[in-house]
Amino acid sequence: MGEGPHLSHEAVAETLERALRDRSQEGEAAHVLVGCVLTDDDREFVEHWCVQVGTRAASGSQLLGLAGLCLGHTARRFGHLSTPALALAESLAARAEADPTDVDGRALDGFDDARSFLHLW
Repeated sequence: MGEGPHLSHEAVAETLERALRDRSQEGEAAHVLVGCVLTDDDREFVEHWCVQVGTRAASGSQLLGLAGLCLGHTARRFGHLSTPALALAESLAARAEADPTDVDGRALDGFDDARSFLHLW
């Protein structure tokens, strides 16, 4: 995952909202979400957008698996995920296991990371 330039919260929100409305924008949104997860120090903001993307992206969207992976990275960076965010990470992983055309396997890696870094084994 490449780190992008640190964007303002407004720019992150605009890019992700645009991609949630128009799947042709998913490539840019993926880059922005990863950059946010890796560089933004506001855990609540980062988690909020991982959850938004993970709950609102369409079935089959590359953003679903990425959101799950990013939740795992959020757990690693901050040592915390809210209960709803952890539940989403688990749900995305279960969906990936059941149907990889719905959610790709990165969600499985993200949930494993979350469990590991949050000591939930």
